[in-house]
Amino acid sequence: MSSPEQIIPRDHVLRYNLRERLTHWVAAGSYIYLLLTGLAFWSPWLFWIAVILGGAPVSRMLHPWAGLIFFAAVWYMYVMWASQMRHTDADKAWWKAVRYYSTNQDDKMPPAGRYNAGQKFLFWGFFWSAVALLATGVVLWFPEYIPWNLRFLRYISVLIHPVAALFTIALFPRSVRLRHPRRCFHRLCQALPPGVV
Repeated sequence: MSSPEQIIPRDHVLRYNLRERLTHWVAAGSYIYLLLTGLAFWSPWLFWIAVILGGAPVSRMLHPWAGLIFFAAVWYMYVMWASQMRHTDADKAWWKAVRYYSTNQDDKMPPAGRYNAGQKFLFWGFFWSAVALLATGVVLWFPEYIPWNLRFLRYISVLIHPVAALFTIALFPRSVRLRHPRRCFHRLCQALPPGVV
């Protein structure tokens, strides 16, 4: 996980290297932009978000490009981490003890390795949602290129795109660990620059 030339403080573990952190933050930044502009397009009540982000034409122009950046970052995370995200027997034990995790009783949680079952669920949830969002987003981006006899692709995309987005919105608070925001913010500030915990 860590290379010999990296200097890690005593009693610390290198959780993520610089490449992993940068890839994650590119995905996070593009996702937040997509979330905001997508919500602005989805509901008239939220259209003011598009105005703040440069106006509707700018948001409409940048949304698909941000989607490509998001998918590229998610795909790169897949390449880096998919082998570590396989379901194991330890994950079954973790799910059985999830009530202790949600009440912050970490001492009662079984060992999980680098990623626990919840993190693996988030990973696969975001990965498959990103695939669905890309496929439907391309159809919605270029509807004029969809032949009339394949128009059902447009109808399906209009339905699946927001459903996949709403699924990621449901996952998002779990990915930023909102159960104890103050403690998480403190740990994030400590871990971000060097990548150690």
